[in-house]
Amino acid sequence: MELLTKNKPLTAVLAVLAVAGVGAYLFQLMGGLAVTGMSNGVSWGLYITMFMFFVGLSAGGLIVASSASVFHIKRFKAVAMPAIILSTVCICLAGAFILIDLGGIQRIWRLFTGPNPTSPLIWDVCVITLYLVINVLYLVNMHRGNDRVVSIISRFALPCAILVHSVTAWIFGLQMAKEGWYSAIMAPIFVASAMDSGLALLLCVLAALKKARLFDTSRELVASLAGLLATCIAVDAFFIFCEVLTMAYPGAAGSETLALMTSGPTAPFFWFEIVGGLVVPFLVLVFAKNRERMGLVVGASVLVIAGVLCKRLWLLLTSFLVPNVEGAPGILSDGGWALVGAYTPTVPEVLIVVGMPCLGALAFMALGSKLLVPVSESERVEGRASATAADLDFDPLAA
Repeated sequence: MELLTKNKPLTAVLAVLAVAGVGAYLFQLMGGLAVTGMSNGVSWGLYITMFMFFVGLSAGGLIVASSASVFHIKRFKAVAMPAIILSTVCICLAGAFILIDLGGIQRIWRLFTGPNPTSPLIWDVCVITLYLVINVLYLVNMHRGNDRVVSIISRFALPCAILVHSVTAWIFGLQMAKEGWYSAIMAPIFVASAMDSGLALLLCVLAALKKARLFDTSRELVASLAGLLATCIAVDAFFIFCEVLTMAYPGAAGSETLALMTSGPTAPFFWFEIVGGLVVPFLVLVFAKNRERMGLVVGASVLVIAGVLCKRLWLLLTSFLVPNVEGAPGILSDGGWALVGAYTPTVPEVLIVVGMPCLGALAFMALGSKLLVPVSESERVEGRASATAADLDFDPLAA
């Protein structure tokens, strides 16, 4: 448990926040979703936002690791292990937020006894379960050194990584009652932003592991991953531009939703994602010299992660600003009945949203300490190998 013991202050802080999050969840179990800021007007909040966010974060690691075998990108094999550990932890957190969002988790068995095969929600449950199984199998076989099995799993891992984000996007993109969600390119947008955030998180983790001397990554590989991240940012920006243009140009109902995105309550999230999450990181990473500087790469990656989180927030909440049906019975609020609900996260929600990633960070540190080879140990192995080679080359007659 080297990562946990060498960083005791960080471990202690993460543990305290994780315990607070678990305690808040137990409080929610006793009080139900009434303790949150959600209502029948805004039925999805921070929990579903974090679900979307962590599903995306899990993409980068698995795609990078599987690409090493599928596309024969050998340099990616060097970071396959931390990438798979990261992907596994993130998909577990995504599934956990789904369970947290269920008010009556004790009735989850109904999901298996009476599923609706036409519902994208059921599709998502199936594909996330498959995704988690693939991650675990990948991790176990990679740790055991079963390269042939890993190569076979990679063939399924890459399309599954794309499918899991596409299905998550279809949960929103197939809802014609929500103008801000109903879009044919919602799945490509989700996949592109998943690549953004997943690669950015992987780069941040690799930098942290290198600083902790638990896992070393060459500067050339970091620059290569940063270049791939810059390409993904450009693709993501293009998809968002296409969506915004389609909403704005006809001047129909989509323009009203666009106005809420750009100047309404969710506008700060939208503009931070455009400027801070796309434009600035791309301008930093598009230059080869900047990609060789770890500080700039990590800074740009943090902006990308924050930008994608903001994207999930404005994407989810903007559509709830517009009522589904005018003249509906309404939403019970402190001021009486209203057509549109308001949403403000409560303290239990915030504690859970902060505590769960902290629990995930502790899980990553524990798995990383067990499965990753420390830099000092790899240096000793290389030193012994060099010494052995020198002994073999030594000719006593020549001496």
